[in-house]
Amino acid sequence: MAYTHNIDPIALSLGPLDIHWYGIMYLLGFAGAWWIGVQRTKQAHVNWTVEQVGDVIFYGAMGTIIGGRLGYLLFYDFANLVADPSRIIRIWEGGMSFHGGIIGGIIAMWLFSRKTNKHFLQAIDFGAVLIPIGLFTGRIGNFINGELWGKTSDVPWAVIFPTGGELPRHPSMLYEAILEGPVLFAILFLVSRRSQPIGLISGLFLLFYGIFRFAVEFVRVPDEHLGYRAFDWLTQGQILSVPMIILGIGLIIYSQKQKTAPSV
Repeated sequence: MAYTHNIDPIALSLGPLDIHWYGIMYLLGFAGAWWIGVQRTKQAHVNWTVEQVGDVIFYGAMGTIIGGRLGYLLFYDFANLVADPSRIIRIWEGGMSFHGGIIGGIIAMWLFSRKTNKHFLQAIDFGAVLIPIGLFTGRIGNFINGELWGKTSDVPWAVIFPTGGELPRHPSMLYEAILEGPVLFAILFLVSRRSQPIGLISGLFLLFYGIFRFAVEFVRVPDEHLGYRAFDWLTQGQILSVPMIILGIGLIIYSQKQKTAPSV
């Protein structure tokens, strides 16, 4: 018998203030990324200080939140943004685009690299290892919110989401949580245990995230107001993932042409 989703998205109410699980998941993601970053500073080939880890997390958090929210509204919900611009700040309601978050994060890393005189790709390489922590907690937040569910299915682990009708569905947000979280983190962490050519880790991140996201989209229901973009199967998420895959391959090729393997 399928599990029926009935999780309250509000973790705690303090008078008029509601604390949402979605926000808590983001905080846990940033805290986990900071801890992993601090542990990485202990590796001999990593030329980063604990203070720099804190700074890069702050820059990354601001870039991810602002870019993720704007990206969602621009890529997936533009009509509602025009009708109600205040949606920009209502992050607790859900609605964050990872592709927008990546753009915001890249801009933030550019600003951080200018401040610290680090090579832009060095900052991106270091941050790429930490991102899967936040991706995992963010997708768990999607599950708690009962959003971004998948197509109807009879698999044993299918879930009935009240917002998705009475039929059980793929918990696609959990598929993404596993692939974009522990699996992607394991790949990047293992590679980063040794000094690598600049750009390699960033390239691997973009490549594998793009592949994982493209694959899960096949069992995920597209946004109702967008539907399929072509061929009755191509989604907006897949369209946005293709440039990531191409750029990832390009960065991997670029990294292999480097003569040195600088510390990150």
